[in-house]
Amino acid sequence: MSRIVMTAEEVAETRALLQELADRYQSPENQEFLDEADVIAHDLPRRIRKAMRQFRLFEPDSALLVVSGWPVDEEKIGPTPVHWKQHGPENDTRTEDMLLVLLGSLLGEPIAWSTQQDGRVVHDILPIKGHEQEQLGSGSEVLLTWHVEDAFHPYRGDYLGMMCLRNPDRVPTTFAPISKVQLTPEQLTVLTSPHFTIRPDESHLPKNRGNGNGNGRSPDEEAVLQRAYQKIERMWSSPERIPVLFGDPRAPYIRLDPYFMDPPEDPVARATFDELTRKIDAALEDQVLEPGDFCFIDNYQAVHGRKPFKARYDGRDRWMKRINVVRDLRKSRESRLSAASRVLY
Repeated sequence: MSRIVMTAEEVAETRALLQELADRYQSPENQEFLDEADVIAHDLPRRIRKAMRQFRLFEPDSALLVVSGWPVDEEKIGPTPVHWKQHGPENDTRTEDMLLVLLGSLLGEPIAWSTQQDGRVVHDILPIKGHEQEQLGSGSEVLLTWHVEDAFHPYRGDYLGMMCLRNPDRVPTTFAPISKVQLTPEQLTVLTSPHFTIRPDESHLPKNRGNGNGNGRSPDEEAVLQRAYQKIERMWSSPERIPVLFGDPRAPYIRLDPYFMDPPEDPVARATFDELTRKIDAALEDQVLEPGDFCFIDNYQAVHGRKPFKARYDGRDRWMKRINVVRDLRKSRESRLSAASRVLY
């Protein structure tokens, strides 16, 4: 893991930038802000920009970068909401949301999914009552099985960004880079062949959709969203066969979400896949994010999950922010309403 800790001078410089942005934009979801974010990001301190660039350019085997030292104002952010849909006036996280987007913009283009959290770019990850046993970021009492974020989708993010606002129980994020897994040439041959299927995870299914037209979507946007859910249903009922490793065999990329994968029909592929998952299990480490930590995971080189915990629903529970970042926005053009849109349907 690489870690960079913000100095007092860097915090002050960043705070001044964010105050200017908060005066200019009402929300990190503002289209003008998203259009300008990659330019504005170059007003962040040089040392931080350099660390983010090195992470993107050199693709380190560690596959994890943490930027620490941002002071979280407990009073300003308010209590942990009971649901991602229900921010109150006491929840002011605009500066943290914008900083997460700016940092992510140094790696690529932040995107949103129409089928997740009402198409927002910045997600709230917090325990939701009734989701305790679910394989969701809003779950709590069961292990969130390690996975590649949105592994089922060909336009998934290259990077996953998270920011910790609150983690009083020091709940660990589990993490393992594929570089820690040693495979034989024979195993590589099997794993780079299309023996495997991945179904959409729970967060994209219609049962977890947001507010429909209640969040201001036009009838045309709602119609496109319905088609997006139909596409998700097709991916669930008839997933394509894919390899789970790809790219350079000497340093392969990974595409895995075992909880939502069917056992391969081929017995050799099944045995090889089982061996891969055992080796990743053995390589897993705990990463405890503290308030003010920004964590970026290379979604092509690592898996992540979360240990179970007991939610209290008292306004003090674990609260994370999340973004997905792609290096090439153009390749998803067929799934976006315009070239500038960040929302994938």
